[in-house]
Amino acid sequence: MRIIIERSNLLKSLSHVHRVVERRNTIPILSNVLLKSEGGALRLKATDLDIEITEAVPASGEQDGATTVPAHLLYDIVRKLSDGSEVKLETNPDGAQMTVTSGRSHFRLQCLPESDFPDITAGTFSHTFQMKSADLARLVERTQFAISTEETRYYLNGIFLHTIDSGGSLKLRAVATDGHRLARAEMEAPAGSEGMPGIIVPRKTVAEIQKLLGEGAETVEIELSDAKIRFTVGAVVMTSKLIDGTFPDYQRVIPTGNDKALTLDRQTFSSAVDRVSTISSERGRAVKLAVADSQLTLTVNSPDSGTATEELAVGYESEAIEIGFNAKYLLDITGQLSGDSAVFMLADPGSPTLIKDGGDEGTLYVLMPMRV
Repeated sequence: MRIIIERSNLLKSLSHVHRVVERRNTIPILSNVLLKSEGGALRLKATDLDIEITEAVPASGEQDGATTVPAHLLYDIVRKLSDGSEVKLETNPDGAQMTVTSGRSHFRLQCLPESDFPDITAGTFSHTFQMKSADLARLVERTQFAISTEETRYYLNGIFLHTIDSGGSLKLRAVATDGHRLARAEMEAPAGSEGMPGIIVPRKTVAEIQKLLGEGAETVEIELSDAKIRFTVGAVVMTSKLIDGTFPDYQRVIPTGNDKALTLDRQTFSSAVDRVSTISSERGRAVKLAVADSQLTLTVNSPDSGTATEELAVGYESEAIEIGFNAKYLLDITGQLSGDSAVFMLADPGSPTLIKDGGDEGTLYVLMPMRV
């Protein structure tokens, strides 16, 4: 293989593919990126056996071929080369080494054969549809913070994506929960998603697609089956295995009888929670909400540091109530709300609270209370 490629094009592609490569691997080939030159393009591929990312970039091919080299090492080398430079990639006759040349810089990297590189993309996809990148980004951003990190409940370690008939129209809905809080966002289902299986997209895949969606492509193509999902964003194709498990019946934990409506200014409330929780260095400290007569009092007690309180004017017309929540969870949820106002639908101090976004009817959150 012998090609010449713009440093900026190579760096951009390497920044996409090298992220899925684990820093430490017991299988040496998984530390490498596959480079394949053909037809005036360089195709890059990397995988961790659960996710695979490929991308093709223009290159001047003098001699087609393929090899694999350490992904993070090549990325670091290209990142440190001069802006605007050209990079020459050339393998020696026996394919054991690849030379990276740019200006007066020369690097010789150890290679592993292309034939050893795994391929996870085999199989057919039962459903294919397109949607705006901004719409998928909204579904992911509104829900990803609630993904569980508890490995024993592996079926909660991702976003549950499915279609549902809601109010006479088909919706594409994303749900995530860790047992303490639940986030749900939905939008009109795109054409082609009808009848798609309910799937659980893993946490690492969610993080990678978030980064790709933020790079300016207007649309994303999604292909999926019971076991895999593939995203095509611009020139980048990411294929991922899905979590093989059954997502719990989340509808059962969304309260329907909460009749005490607390309406408040999102930003004012978020800032107040942040201030009063400063009194405690302990993560997850409960903040007590005492509401009565259109006034909300926030209180945090710390045995070591003292007490903090703050009062806010709110909209509330029901009987007085005191309820406690994890301060971090409150900040996570208010950070996702898009409107100026938020509505907390309360029942009693021991029951889940429903939180609605004043600026987005398609999202809602459920938060379990804490003892205070």
